[in-house]
Amino acid sequence: MAASGCVVTSGKLDPTDELAAERVKPGISVLLSDSMTLIRNRRIGLLTNTTGVNEKGTSDIDLLRDSRAKKAGVNLVQLFSPEHGIRANEDHPNIGNTVDSKSGLPVYSLFSPETTAPPDSLMQKIDVLVYDLQDIGTRTWTYVGAMIYSMRAAAKNGKTIVVLDRPNPITGFYVEGPMLDSALSNADNPEPGKPGLAYALYPMPLRHGMTVGEMALFYNEVLGIKADLKVVPMKNWRRELWFDRTGLPWVRPSPNMPSLQSAMLYPGLVAFEGTNLSVGRGTNTAFQLLGAPWLKADSVIAMLKARDIHGVRFMAEDFTPVNATDGKYSGVKLHGIRMLVTNRNAMQPSRVGAALLWAIAKANPNDLKIQDRTFDERFGSARVREALLRGEDPDGVIDREYKAAFAFRERTRKYLLYP
Repeated sequence: MAASGCVVTSGKLDPTDELAAERVKPGISVLLSDSMTLIRNRRIGLLTNTTGVNEKGTSDIDLLRDSRAKKAGVNLVQLFSPEHGIRANEDHPNIGNTVDSKSGLPVYSLFSPETTAPPDSLMQKIDVLVYDLQDIGTRTWTYVGAMIYSMRAAAKNGKTIVVLDRPNPITGFYVEGPMLDSALSNADNPEPGKPGLAYALYPMPLRHGMTVGEMALFYNEVLGIKADLKVVPMKNWRRELWFDRTGLPWVRPSPNMPSLQSAMLYPGLVAFEGTNLSVGRGTNTAFQLLGAPWLKADSVIAMLKARDIHGVRFMAEDFTPVNATDGKYSGVKLHGIRMLVTNRNAMQPSRVGAALLWAIAKANPNDLKIQDRTFDERFGSARVREALLRGEDPDGVIDREYKAAFAFRERTRKYLLYP
């Protein structure tokens, strides 16, 4: 059975996989070339990690401390880090404060034990908070939560927040997948006894089609944050560009996001974190694999191939996670399914994820275990999960979600910065 339905796009014809006419310049480069007034003669706090680099791979920390910046009166005084730390290489809760070894600047962690806002005591020591982190194009990415909490901290303390824009690596052209149920979402800051949901912030499609700068504009208005927000846009980026067409260096935004191939499949596989299946953590190809000791991989693949799911190939492959940070099956040989994207403009990750859940439940009805809330907060809703587990056609289940995804795209058009 061929996959039905369509992907919500910007309204143009399907894009071709072309290179940018000129190398994309991220927000940090634009800031330093023509928007220095935003940070001149100011005390700066910078929320970033190793993804905060210019088109040559030079870090924001170095750029904001070089001789040109110093001549402009830029005074970088403190650093903030999100989940995974300042080097984007940690994968555990309770990341502590540290000192950046190169600059000697203090690094204050905003992930202890979960994503949090910069404290007032630190916000009062700066004039401007600069945010530069690589989003991944999926609503489950906690760096966006860190941005929202930081915008609130800036508004509360009367400070400016400058968001340096970066590409959506899986394009800003496509919007698809289940909407997050409003009953599962929470964009409020975490409070004692009331954890935040930096990975389930707001009812939007699984694949939102926005850049981090566009989301900043959107959230600042719809959440009523009213921060003194300045978004510094990229130069030469277009909505249809995949990350490897931008000319920018790929820097892992987390330890388990090794490549663009993983990022393309991530929206469809992230919900399986809430199951007793491994998503490949502890391997070199996380989010390109799905497996378990009990998985009847050949049976699942046969069902998936019969559906003729566009743009992706499924192959049986055993794998053994090593030091898996999700605590699943380290040192255990797993029966697995490898996914290879063959046509990324045709592949719909939400449809892939839905078909996988449907097929695995059919092949292993007694072995598959699901943490319902964890799965739903990532894939979108109990309604979708339950329909797939009942054996409803996964294409039909996903097709029903497109009306809401289309409405979201229409609602957000006024925040979009790029053609």
